[in-house]
Amino acid sequence: MFKKILIANRGEIACRIIKTARRMGIATVAAYSDADKDTLHVEMADEAVLIGPAPAAQSYLNTHAILEAAQSTDADAIHPGYGFLSERQAFAEAVANMPGLTFIGPNAKAIAAVGDKIHSKKLAQSAKVSTVPGFSGVLVDEAHAKRVVGEIGYPVAVKASAGGGGKGLRIVTSEKDLMQAIRSSHNEAKAAFGDDRLFIEKFITETRHIEIQVLGDKHGHVISLGERECSIQRRHQKVIEEAPSPFVDEKMRSAMGAQAVALAKAAGYDNAGTVEFIVDKDRNFYFLEMNARLQVEHAVTELVTGLDLVELMIRAAAGEKLPLEQADVKPQGWAMESRVYAEDPFRGFLPSIGRLVRFRPPPEDRRGDVTIRIDTGVHEGEDVSIYYDPMIAKLCTHAQTREAAVETMASALDEFAIAGIRHNIPFLAAIMHHPRFCDGRLSTSFIEEEYPHGFRGRPLDNRAKRRFVATCVLAKLARTGRAAAISGTLNGPHRAGASFTAELAGEQFAIADAYLHEGVFFARINGENYSATTDWQPGQPVLHLRERHREYAMQFVRAIGGYHLSQGGMQADVTVRSVRAAELARFMAKKTPADTSKLLLCPMPGLVVSIYVDQGQQVKAGEPLATVEAMKMENVLIAERDGTIGKVNVKKGDNLALNDVILEFK
Repeated sequence: MFKKILIANRGEIACRIIKTARRMGIATVAAYSDADKDTLHVEMADEAVLIGPAPAAQSYLNTHAILEAAQSTDADAIHPGYGFLSERQAFAEAVANMPGLTFIGPNAKAIAAVGDKIHSKKLAQSAKVSTVPGFSGVLVDEAHAKRVVGEIGYPVAVKASAGGGGKGLRIVTSEKDLMQAIRSSHNEAKAAFGDDRLFIEKFITETRHIEIQVLGDKHGHVISLGERECSIQRRHQKVIEEAPSPFVDEKMRSAMGAQAVALAKAAGYDNAGTVEFIVDKDRNFYFLEMNARLQVEHAVTELVTGLDLVELMIRAAAGEKLPLEQADVKPQGWAMESRVYAEDPFRGFLPSIGRLVRFRPPPEDRRGDVTIRIDTGVHEGEDVSIYYDPMIAKLCTHAQTREAAVETMASALDEFAIAGIRHNIPFLAAIMHHPRFCDGRLSTSFIEEEYPHGFRGRPLDNRAKRRFVATCVLAKLARTGRAAAISGTLNGPHRAGASFTAELAGEQFAIADAYLHEGVFFARINGENYSATTDWQPGQPVLHLRERHREYAMQFVRAIGGYHLSQGGMQADVTVRSVRAAELARFMAKKTPADTSKLLLCPMPGLVVSIYVDQGQQVKAGEPLATVEAMKMENVLIAERDGTIGKVNVKKGDNLALNDVILEFK
């Protein structure tokens, strides 16, 4: 067995590998860039080695630097995690060719066979695996792309041959978008994989994304560990995964597993990998790609099987035989995973960077039949960088039924407190309460269909409004009581008779007879009695409110005159004033927002990749103006109306902050 493993990755997957290695008694080395010197994986590892500057191309994609780090620390194995070099044939070969060093992953030939999307499709066809109709070759140029699309018809998927994780992937529904899609896919693929080859295949609509986890060893043994449902996606990036799938029956599971194993054997596969399928509404499934690495969503498979996939990867790489047969794989219960991203769901999911002023995930716990698991690579006080993927944590739950797993996830998301950056927790929570999701009626277009005009938050019903108002009144009473106890000069805490006026989204609420005493809260809200209990103390970011037999985790931050609250995917600003102050507030002037209609503002911090216009140029609505790259994704900024460019304020290569002015219209 290995004595020391160097981890050629960062973030949550590096921390995940360290946990297993530590349990196995194996020392670990963290490879890190300049941007990551104070991160959690560096802190957790036994040793740490700087491998280069912040840009991934100069650090986590630098094979020479990583191999030097392994040599200098006497590591005898390298685990690549996922992303970066994990599916790079040349890297696996370079590791294998270093004396005394082992690559923890599939052999280089297997990576070559399945890692290239074009070659893997041909291999799948030879192994009698059902494949998607399309062109199984590399695009030569834009004219070639037009001819290919003319043969197979729209919609099509433009894909990076070396791609994965949604990088270099564009769905195109009309000819006017084809060239821009190809340019963006080229750029993303080159930046992410160092390989800008593209291919095109038919895009099948009304589909689910279901994948099979496979595991092999160096003795020719390959098994399937069941399926994962990964249909909830945004920009072709998975957001929520679960195991098993609510759509797959036993016959389909057996058939998909058999095809996945057949493909793995045809490739000579000998470690953990995933065979991805798209499935139509009639349960026909088609091979999409094979990922020659551990998947982000491996946690849900671990929760339902009780296996540690990282440990099995390490043992397989060390030459050990798999410790189980296909008949031994008996998944139990249901697991759910939510990816917590540093992005703003209320602004088109644009990336968010900055300081994690607060990072308080719910505690990992096992309560009877329910388990909560957190995989993360950050800690409170850390900076979220522009250079890497926006995922900052994975929240996983496991229970005996899907309903219980979803309910546990919803509660855990409400407990997850993050401040300092924008994040997608409200969006994840809203999905957990969505009737269609709860019924298991999923597809890869779920988000586009259910939120066609963007995410605006889950609407509040009357009960939720009362709960939000009550929470703010309770918090005001608690703060007033604490201030009185500290100063000794203020009036005592309100125990009875306090009156306020609350406002939520323009709606007024009359509060009477409000009191809070020893955790018991009572008030009359618009004439109706409301009571609850709590153990909340001022300063805590989450308030647990117990209404009869139901408990809610209410998150809030102080704002002028009140609070900003969130719970269950719902958000609201609530002001709480004395009756007199509320009367006077009606006479306050309203602040007029600045006019930015003639400005193109940078929607997120990022790097200017391209500027497509010049001063004085006339543009039409829908034409590209600029491309800004952030967190490994390109964002093309489009003209919303016809106009003339008055001034261009930036150039290619500039780093921009949120709301920096890119250009001005006349």
